[in-house]
Amino acid sequence: MQIPKNRESLENLCREAGVSLPWTEDTSVLKSSLKIGDLTAPNRIAYQAMEGCDGTSGGEPDELTVRRYLRFAKGGPGIIWFEATAVMEEGRANPRQLYIRSDNKDAFARLADRIRETSLKENGYAPLIFMQLTHSGRYSKPYGTPAPKIAYHSPVFEATKPIPDDAIVSDEYLDSVSEHLSAAAKLAQQAGFDGVDIKSCHRYLLCELLSGFTRNGRYGGSYENRTKMLVQTVGSAMASTDNGFIVSSRLNIYDGFVWPYGFGSTEGNGIEPCYDEAIRLVGTLRKMGMPLINLTMGNPYFNPHVNRPFAKGGYEPPEHPMYGVYRMLDGIRRVKEAVPDIAIISSGLSFLGSESGRTAAACISDGWFDFAGYGRQTLADPDVAREVLKDGHPDPKKLCMCCSKCTEIMRTPGGTPGCAVRDSVYTEIYQKTVLRK
Repeated sequence: MQIPKNRESLENLCREAGVSLPWTEDTSVLKSSLKIGDLTAPNRIAYQAMEGCDGTSGGEPDELTVRRYLRFAKGGPGIIWFEATAVMEEGRANPRQLYIRSDNKDAFARLADRIRETSLKENGYAPLIFMQLTHSGRYSKPYGTPAPKIAYHSPVFEATKPIPDDAIVSDEYLDSVSEHLSAAAKLAQQAGFDGVDIKSCHRYLLCELLSGFTRNGRYGGSYENRTKMLVQTVGSAMASTDNGFIVSSRLNIYDGFVWPYGFGSTEGNGIEPCYDEAIRLVGTLRKMGMPLINLTMGNPYFNPHVNRPFAKGGYEPPEHPMYGVYRMLDGIRRVKEAVPDIAIISSGLSFLGSESGRTAAACISDGWFDFAGYGRQTLADPDVAREVLKDGHPDPKKLCMCCSKCTEIMRTPGGTPGCAVRDSVYTEIYQKTVLRK
């Protein structure tokens, strides 16, 4: 299957999937600024958190990390959603995941300064920069081998590979994670970031708690208990920071797993989405003072067709990829409709190819969301924001092919992911890691 190369191919794929997406020739809304709390994003394009697994063993940004973010800065987005950064050693997803501490925050500060300087020089403005703070939970591999910390046992993930009971974290452990996340928010502010993301997506620890229907204790069972960790951590992070610093979250509004093992699924109806709890949670976060939220779905390890529909991947998806794009954008639309006074960053645009800018502009104009969030496309073409702002569409010679090669690199031990098709640095890495494993 091919990604859309023009409006006609977009419409053909939508017909095949039985869905309809908005589209407009007028993409000028993407050039408009938007005030978020006390800050202002210079345009409506956000670069999503794209983890490179290429920090130092101590957690500081390394050569490839710096290269990636300076390329992003040149590209001209209004927001850069800095990648997953651990707040505890045992919560790192890999030995080279970024990890912020009091003794290395200056390394992050230097990179934040260079991002702003580069964008100012190239584009005349600086982006807002958010640091994604994380505990990898079920996917923790701080030393390269699985060392999971789970909220509860799930047959979805453990049918063939059971995890010992002692991997289930206690309420007291979760209290300490919340404290580390809050402390890291203060470090991120000291390092010059504009805000943080208390990561609650893609089945990492805080996300898994949202579906902890079968968990006992203070963080399981009821809606109030399952959302407690995120709500209290956001509150603590807000209290520990000041001067207009933004505390946000990248939040799963739908996991794509059968109830009771997935957040956002309809009870008694398989994996049919139900956004009621997500809407309630976003409404709570907005009332707490959160001005911006970044919404997504699915799990890149288990059902990646839900959160990043692909043209080629490791399995045959159970649905047309354009249906996955529609579900993502329509789910986000439903949240925005219910909580209109919070600014929302979308996800799931890369599969739209050449028509991503025109569809995103139409969605923003129609009130579906406020920022076009680009993920994989930024690895294939770091200049995508500049191109879409200027021409209304990405450079057709630099489109992400949605071929999953970046994921193949990430899943290979020692791999540092990037676009193996468009970027010669990662073509060589792909050859050395994936093809020679």
